[in-house]
Amino acid sequence: MFNKLISQLLPFMPRKLVWLFSRKYIAGETIDDAIRACREMNTGGMMITIDLLGEFITKLEEATAYKDTYLEIIERVEAEKIDGNYSLKPTMFGLLIDEEVCYQNIREIVTKAASYNKFVRVDMEDSQCTDPEIHLFRRLKNEFPKNVGLVFQAYLKRTLKDIQDLKDIHSSEVPLNFRLCKGIYVEPEAIAYKKHDEINEHFLKDLDYIFREKIYPGIATHDKFLVTGAYELIEKHQVPKDKYEFQMLYGVTPELRRSIVKKGYPMRVYIPFGKDWFGYSTRRLKENPKMASHIIKAIFVRG
Repeated sequence: MFNKLISQLLPFMPRKLVWLFSRKYIAGETIDDAIRACREMNTGGMMITIDLLGEFITKLEEATAYKDTYLEIIERVEAEKIDGNYSLKPTMFGLLIDEEVCYQNIREIVTKAASYNKFVRVDMEDSQCTDPEIHLFRRLKNEFPKNVGLVFQAYLKRTLKDIQDLKDIHSSEVPLNFRLCKGIYVEPEAIAYKKHDEINEHFLKDLDYIFREKIYPGIATHDKFLVTGAYELIEKHQVPKDKYEFQMLYGVTPELRRSIVKKGYPMRVYIPFGKDWFGYSTRRLKENPKMASHIIKAIFVRG
């Protein structure tokens, strides 16, 4: 009840108060802020993926503006010679308004990234987006086989089958590239695993299949149990270091992140930034009220 109450009240709290929580996990509002965070990670031996905050738009004019901003981001990041790639959310580009418009917007972004031989990750959003985002990925993968990847969420009961169903566009020359994460959106029990141990079990089951099929995974987790399980699977399948990477969110479990890097495993850090940080933070809390306890710690302990 306490967590739910906090999640309902947070959107009405002063932005400065919410920033006490958000500043640890968001690089800032501007591309300059993001570049500084990217350089910090690169200096520490880590790759990055940069993400402009914004999602679930209501007008297609917003999609055009976000697309133009992403094109500018790519130009700046490449000029700065940052070691990284790009992540984006399709609902930012109109997925739930007009799928074709969304596709054309993202295609333009991928075209720009591909001109630098760089990679774009299509983030997976809530369950209403799963099918259209897989379809979007298929279209992009057909034209840009080396420059686009997708995300799968282990807590969805359909995930392993979805991965298996994409094997028809997988090859040793141009392997599929998936980020595997637990998933954060609140979904019905009919379609999503709810128990912590159950989600972890399926995460490792999915990862085992990915390694068996020589698909390239971004192992996205902050859970020590899953990190250890991934180590064991890497050893079991004798996976070369250029065939996988660990991934973590900016500001989350930095000690665990450093320990992974120290052991010599490849690491990519997800760098979110943008003026929509307030909306992003409050939406994340509405989707997962259990995060409220972390906010209280950030305000009264770390703050």
